[in-house]
Amino acid sequence: MQLLSCDFEDDYSLIGIHSTEEDYRLAYLINKHLKTKFNRFKHPLDFKDSDAEFPLFEYKDEANFMNYYLINNKHIQYVNNTETGGLFGGNYTSTSYLIPEKKKIDFFLKIEGGDHENYIQEIIGNLKSISQIITSYSVELTTLKSKDHLIF
Repeated sequence: MQLLSCDFEDDYSLIGIHSTEEDYRLAYLINKHLKTKFNRFKHPLDFKDSDAEFPLFEYKDEANFMNYYLINNKHIQYVNNTETGGLFGGNYTSTSYLIPEKKKIDFFLKIEGGDHENYIQEIIGNLKSISQIITSYSVELTTLKSKDHLIF
């Protein structure tokens, strides 16, 4: 009897983006420079054990059978603390990360479909030409411990 083996290899690429822009503004800039059509997804990414929500922008390139997702890596929650007494009273912020081991990355660009190593390098070059983007680079998926957060 022959055994079948299933190899669930990641069939997407991931680009890390450093930028101080708001997510909607970054999506607009990428649309303008890369000729994409990112739209805000109806529902943000959220998880059962967390209050954090991560905005998600989507672009489906049906001609090339590729899907693009722009995902914010940071969720800043403002906590209104009604207790004003003591040293630690008052309001504060709490930051959650989609991929905690990559805290310095502001956004991820997930690209699904196709064999596109050279294409990824071309996209990275185009992203670097946007003045509001500090830098962008390919993220090696094998280095991510929480890459299951990118499955949606």
